[in-house]
Amino acid sequence: MEDIFQWCREGNALQVRVWLDDIEHDFNQGDDHDFSPLHWACKEGHQKIVEMLMKRGARINVTNMGDDTPLHLASAHGHRAIVQLLLQNRVDVNFTNAHGNSPLHYACFWGYGPIAEDLVMAGALVSLANRDGDTPLDKTRGQLVQRLHELAIQQGQEMKKIQFKDQSWLGTRTRSRDATLSRHKGINISELSLHTRMAVTPSGETWRGRWQKNDIVAKILAVRECTPRIQRDFNEEFPKLRIFSHPNILPVVGCCTSPPSLVVICQYMSWGSLYALLHGAGAGRVVVDAAAALRLARDVARGLAYLHSLQNRDHQLQLYQLNSRHVMIDEDMTARINMADSKFSFQERGRCYRPAWQAPEALQRPRGKRNAEACDMWSFAVLLWELATREVPFADLSPMECGMKIALEGLRVSIPPGVSPHIAKLIRICMNEDIGKRPSFNMILPILEKMNK
Repeated sequence: MEDIFQWCREGNALQVRVWLDDIEHDFNQGDDHDFSPLHWACKEGHQKIVEMLMKRGARINVTNMGDDTPLHLASAHGHRAIVQLLLQNRVDVNFTNAHGNSPLHYACFWGYGPIAEDLVMAGALVSLANRDGDTPLDKTRGQLVQRLHELAIQQGQEMKKIQFKDQSWLGTRTRSRDATLSRHKGINISELSLHTRMAVTPSGETWRGRWQKNDIVAKILAVRECTPRIQRDFNEEFPKLRIFSHPNILPVVGCCTSPPSLVVICQYMSWGSLYALLHGAGAGRVVVDAAAALRLARDVARGLAYLHSLQNRDHQLQLYQLNSRHVMIDEDMTARINMADSKFSFQERGRCYRPAWQAPEALQRPRGKRNAEACDMWSFAVLLWELATREVPFADLSPMECGMKIALEGLRVSIPPGVSPHIAKLIRICMNEDIGKRPSFNMILPILEKMNK
């Protein structure tokens, strides 16, 4: 059996690279102690593998069973180059583990002076107490105590001890994903414990449940009759939705083919959909300010750019009609495109239930006669408008009325005066009436990256 964790421990960069090239491999999965591949690479000091994993989008603040992040392990084992690499990528420098220790606690305890100085310069607090009431300065000795004290004052830190507060109950820790979620494909429906029906749509029913101690969402597809041909098509198509290789894609982790039911299963996302976060049950639970909205937009654009790169390699993905209901929000507020909402070939074709997000040509032409990326770019523009305004597009119109007006009467979203001129300009560019003048997702990503800085 392939062991990505062993390769990361050994520093086998070639084997890791080959493993990462398979889209079904989940580089954010954890081993028996919730160590992710990034944890092991940081602990053992394999910088090339760390760089490779981070470039692919590995979660930088992921925690193991003891709530250590990769920065904790790199700091505790004296790998300064890796610490510096993590610090350049917006790592949470004051994240505390189950013992209340920050990465600075470990750097000080083991006497890694240069690493401790790097951490303090990056904002690590020297007065942050752990569960035992000890600060990083209490964990070090000699001239390093004075040096760190002086650096902290230069950085404007208050030297009064910050008492430990247990915040584990908040559920804000980003654990590595259970490896069983990426190893299984076919699942017996009797193994599922479905307890709450979340939604009923024309494409099927969505249920929340449990499977092998994992929180999952199961979508029971709506099919009139589960014929042998439909079962065959389902078994051929669903593996294409198992895309673990990108942080902004929520993969299908498995399926059940137990006639008359066809079920696709994905990991449960505690924040729900982007639509719910902005307008529904999730609205008000978290503040989606302008900066957060830009990060979410960037996440969606990254995911779409990746999906279209797979299409260009003849992956033959059946992309759905993009809207904010199909974008899920992970526990660390990362936007992820839900592959479980993709359409199968045997499902209803040509019907549009959310036309407000659709490009005019998507409502006028069959799938084979339209540019998929250009259509998704229009839908992305509407989603960007939704993030900027916190409004539902054309909420006062029925779906049929909305679709007819967009396709035939030139109905378009209007940008209110309060929207940032940069966002407004980007929306207009992405919604260009001339299909050939709409940008690709690879073209707008640098713009969104720059806006996020």
